Amino acid sequence: MIFASSLVWLTSALLFLAPAVNLMWRGGTGYCFFALVALALGAAVVNRRMPGYFSALRTYRWFTVGMLALVVAIGVQQLVLGFWLPRQFDALSRFMLALPVFLLLRQLPSRNLRMIGWGCAAGALAVGVWAIVDQPPGGWTDANRLNNSYTNAIPFGDTALLLAFLSVFTLGWDNPRDWRVLLPRLLALVSGGYASYLSGTRGGWLAVPVFVVLLGMQYQWFAHKKRLLIATLAIVVVAGALLSTERVHKRIFEVSTDVSMMHKGEDYTSVGLRLQLWNASRLIFMRHPAYGIGKGHLVGELGVMAKRGEVKAEIVNERAHSDFFSTLAEMGAIGVICLLLFYHGISVYFWRHRRSTDPAIRAAAYSGLAVATSTVIFGLTIDVLVPIMVTALLALLVATLLAVVDARKRELREMAQAPASNATRRAAGVKV
Repeated sequence: MIFASSLVWLTSALLFLAPAVNLMWRGGTGYCFFALVALALGAAVVNRRMPGYFSALRTYRWFTVGMLALVVAIGVQQLVLGFWLPRQFDALSRFMLALPVFLLLRQLPSRNLRMIGWGCAAGALAVGVWAIVDQPPGGWTDANRLNNSYTNAIPFGDTALLLAFLSVFTLGWDNPRDWRVLLPRLLALVSGGYASYLSGTRGGWLAVPVFVVLLGMQYQWFAHKKRLLIATLAIVVVAGALLSTERVHKRIFEVSTDVSMMHKGEDYTSVGLRLQLWNASRLIFMRHPAYGIGKGHLVGELGVMAKRGEVKAEIVNERAHSDFFSTLAEMGAIGVICLLLFYHGISVYFWRHRRSTDPAIRAAAYSGLAVATSTVIFGLTIDVLVPIMVTALLALLVATLLAVVDARKRELREMAQAPASNATRRAAGVKV
C-alpha cells in the first residue's frame, strides 16, 4: 500500500517526539498521539474499501480485545448500575484509539517506525540532563524527590526507567556494533536510570531484574558460558554499587521499618496505608463481586466505610494504589477479567515473536515484553492506567512495536517472493 512520503516522515517525527517529550512537556505526548489518531482515521476513511486494511484487527484479535476490554466494561457497567461519569473513559480511551493508529503504522516501512526507539532514548537523556541542571538547593532528597509539575515522583520515575531500558531494547533493530548508535543508547540508559534513582520509586525498581533477564534473552547473554559469566559479573557489580548507595539503601530499609511498625500497631506508614487500602478494596469486592461499586466511586465508598468505622479516614482515596485492587473494588470480577485480557493482549504476540531470527522483529518483541511486564509490575503499587500521560505513551508504544513486527513480516515476505517472481519472468523471456 502506497502512502505519500510526507505522511511517512510526519508519522516518523511524531513517533520520535511522543516519548521524547513525555516527561518534559505537559500534554506533549497527547498532542503527538492525537495527531497520529487524526492521520490514522483519515487513512482508514481513504482505505476503507481497500482489501485487507482492517484484517489485522482479526489477525491480532487478542490485541484488539485487550485494547477495547476495559473501555467496553466501563460503558456496560454505567448502563447496568445507572450512572454516567464520562471522565472515567478518558485515560483508557487511549487504548481504544491505538487501534486505528496500529492499522496505519503497520502499512508503513518498518525502518520509519523504529524512530520510536530514538524517541525513547531522547526522552531518557532529556530527563537525566534536566535532573542535573535544574536540581534545587541541597539537591534531590527524599523530602524533595525528582518529579515534574504535572505528575508525582512514582509515575515519573517509572516512566523514566522504562524509557531508559527501551533505549537498549530497541538498540537491537539498529546496529549494536556501531559505537555511534551504541554510545547514545547507553548514555540514555544511565540518564533515565539516574532520574528514576533520584525519584526514589522503589516499587518501580522491582522491574529492573525483569528488564535484565529480558535483555539477556534478547542478546543471548545466557547462551554461552563465557557470556553468562561476563553478564553475571557485570550485573553483580552494578547491583552491588546501586545497593550500596545511601538513597537505595535507605528506601529499601524503610520497607522493613514500615513492616516492623505495623507489627507494633503503627500502620500510618507508606506500606501500612497501602495494605489497608488493598484490604478495604477486598471488602468492597466481597460486597459487590460482579460489577464492583462503579468506576470513579471508590473515594465515596471509602468515605462511607470510614464513617462506619470499618476503615481509617487516612486511607480515603480516589485510587487503591494498585491497578488490580482499584479494578477489583470499582469494577468487580468483570473488571478483573477485562484487566487480565488487557495484559494478555499487550503481551501475547510479542511473546510469540521473541525467538524470531530477524533483528527488527526480535527487538520489537522484547521491547513489547518490556512494556507489558513493566505495566504489570508498576501497577502492583500504583495505578498505572490512570495518568493520561502514561496511558497515551503505553498505547502508542504497544501499537508501534506490534506494527514493527507486522510491517517487518510483510517486508520479509515481499523479499522472499521477489526472487521467485524474477525467476518466473526470466523463464518467460522478460528482462528483469
